Amino acid sequence: MHSPRLKEATQVCFQGCCPNPVMRGRLPEAEQPITKASSTLAVCRRNFAATTASSLFPATNFTNHESIPSLQESFVQFIKAYPKYSDTAPVDQIRAREYGHLELSNHVSLDYIGVGLFSQSQVMSRYRSAISAPSSSDFPLFGISFKSVSLKSQLLHGGEGSELESAIKKRIMDFLNISQNDYAMVFTVNRSAAFKLVAESYPYQSSRKLLTVYDHESEALSSMISTSGKRGARVMAAEFKWPRLRIHSAKLRKMVMRKKKKKKQRGLFLFPLQSRMTGASYSYQWMTLAQEHGWHVLLDACALGPKDMDSFGLSLFRPDFLICSFYKVFGEDPTGFGCLFVKKSVVPMLEASAGAGIVSITPAKNDSSGTDTELEQMAKLGIKEEAGNVGIASLECRCLDHVDSLGLTVISSRSRYLINWVVTAVMKLKHPNRLDSFPLVTIYGPKGKFERAPALAFNISDWKGEMVEPALVQKLADRNHISIGIGMLHHVWFADKEEEEKHKFFERAKNNADHKINVVTTALTFLANFEDVYRLWAFIAQFLDADFVEKERWRYTALNQKTIEV
Repeated sequence: MHSPRLKEATQVCFQGCCPNPVMRGRLPEAEQPITKASSTLAVCRRNFAATTASSLFPATNFTNHESIPSLQESFVQFIKAYPKYSDTAPVDQIRAREYGHLELSNHVSLDYIGVGLFSQSQVMSRYRSAISAPSSSDFPLFGISFKSVSLKSQLLHGGEGSELESAIKKRIMDFLNISQNDYAMVFTVNRSAAFKLVAESYPYQSSRKLLTVYDHESEALSSMISTSGKRGARVMAAEFKWPRLRIHSAKLRKMVMRKKKKKKQRGLFLFPLQSRMTGASYSYQWMTLAQEHGWHVLLDACALGPKDMDSFGLSLFRPDFLICSFYKVFGEDPTGFGCLFVKKSVVPMLEASAGAGIVSITPAKNDSSGTDTELEQMAKLGIKEEAGNVGIASLECRCLDHVDSLGLTVISSRSRYLINWVVTAVMKLKHPNRLDSFPLVTIYGPKGKFERAPALAFNISDWKGEMVEPALVQKLADRNHISIGIGMLHHVWFADKEEEEKHKFFERAKNNADHKINVVTTALTFLANFEDVYRLWAFIAQFLDADFVEKERWRYTALNQKTIEV
């Protein structure tokens, strides 16, 4: 929110050759002057694309999982293609020092969305007497309790809460670069609850529309659409062009823009900066266009990278609502909470609501001695008491501290290198004995791209061309110690000339219901390393063996002496 961070982001854009999101937001079909900045970015994008294409498996396809290069060979090639990856070595040092369980467990976690609060080492150090503890999740650093209060009442009269809650709230707002002078904040039990609270409180009687921009389904989105519809909202949705799933700009622009004579508020514009499934990035200027045409804007920041808010330029776009989520410990404890930020100037217009989902942060329960006192809890969290007053600023959320210390350049560069490597690698897997070099993997959304987010949506096809059920892929990945997700893409738009392709695709997908697409999903956190993405690639490559699924079923039947349904 403050200019120094925006300045830093702009420097990152050129020194690290990565896109500044504020500058990234050019709307399609809009005339833009050619500036030195945009020219430099264009050169960065072209150079990155050329390097990726020429350096990673050039003119090579893999038709046998045993023929893919080893981890060591692949890493050498990776470093040659992206030599600046070595500049991200501090991430590996933090991972080794603070997240030792990631190596000990031999498990790859590619299903976390949000930002972590604590490190595993930090949590375990608070409970050194419990040496036999199987995981840090057995000793939570805080708990949550539900509050029976409407969103509007909580925002107007809820106060700062306990010292413990105030400390966590201040740390999060500082991390996100959000000013307490401009925004009020409430904790929610999860991301879905935050969306539902807005839906229950937004004045749809006077601002009747809800316009969403999502290429995928989610529990949070479904809850908001359902609640808003019941309250009289007219629900509209953006569409996404096949096959790259870019926003259908002409259609969205038509829905966003109002006729000049109408001046009243249009409704609520629900906008993510990027897709948490496909990794597609969207123009920031859609928010500006929406605000200029009378929409309130809800910014979904849940899929953003942990330092992306530094480059957002909140003072320029000023969404009316902002939602994000936090989990406790990466790779071990995915529980946490959601955060809903409301611009203070918007609070008076909200309507009274049931308020289900608002929570307070409370001291954690300790099985051996009941509930910790607040002073004991603050000691565990690293909050120091100074001259009789709690030193709120000293709250230790070590994962957030690590992210702050690494900065935007290191985190964004690392994720860019890793996601583009794995996208390129899986596209090199082709089914054997097919004259058409049929690809093993179908990727939805952007493929290799300079400014794509570190998320991936894909399907795997068998040798006959039929898609393997995503739930089955997920189960087999788990057996190979890899956690991945599954999801559903929707609002996919096909041009008339693509009708035949559309028919063939859904025939292979065996899914014609409303033209929705079941997919496998992965997401990289800032702690991901090359071995993580290589193991994902090696796992996917096993599907080149036509008998892979049957072999896995037989193996687990033999080991467990019973039939395992996959």
